[in-house]
Formats: sequence, C-alpha cells, structure tokens
Amino acid sequence: MARVTVEDCVQKIPNRFELVLLAAQRARNLSRGEELTVDRDNDKNPVVALREIADETIGLDRLEADLMKSLSRAPEPEPADEEVLDLIPTDQNIFGLQDIAAEEEAQTLPVEADEAPEDLEAAIEAELGGRRR
Repeated sequence: MARVTVEDCVQKIPNRFELVLLAAQRARNLSRGEELTVDRDNDKNPVVALREIADETIGLDRLEADLMKSLSRAPEPEPADEEVLDLIPTDQNIFGLQDIAAEEEAQTLPVEADEAPEDLEAAIEAELGGRRR
C-alpha cells in the first residue's frame, strides 16, 4: 500500500483500527461487485478502498452500516415442538438399526397353511420375547 494513501486516510479516520476495518469492508464490497468510485490504476481492492476513503468518494456512514451488518450474527432459532420431541429418548430403537438375527429367524419359521397372519405374528412375538429376556 502506498504510504501517501494511508496518511491521507488517517486524516479522514484518525483511529487506525477503524480505518483497517472500514477499508477491509470496502475491499470485500468491491470484490462482491460494487461499483468503483475512483480509477483502479491496476491496484488491488484494498488499495482502491483506501484511495476511495482518502478521496472521500464513498459514504463512511454506509460503510460502517455494512460493517456492522457483516459482523452481526443472527441468533439460532428455537427448535420446533416436533424437534424437541425427537430429542426425547424413548424405548424404541433410536438409531434405526434392526436386529438382523430376529429378522432372519422370523423368515425361517415354518408357516402352516391354516394359520392366520395374526396367529403367526403372535407366535413370532412369543418366540422373540422369550429369547430377549
């Protein structure tokens, strides 16, 4: 950066920390595509930002507002009731994993032609319930 540019900027913004913050914000705005208010002269965005501040071609109030907006963080939203209920542990299998051995055994149980589906489910539940205890 040219020393003359920085010295000119310090006359406009005496606090060097504030100068750096504002120039950095302006450089970010330039890289996002905002219009230049001075000729680029093959300079990079930070130098152009300092030149704009020194020449007073940009509004410092607007630049400060942009800086505050970029530094502010939005609070995280509160979870909805459904999300809260999802976080409460239950007796159900919360990981979505299934007992593969129980599935294989249920598939290999002999099915008699005269048994109703309800009887078959009760027999499977009785068989599996006895082994889990």
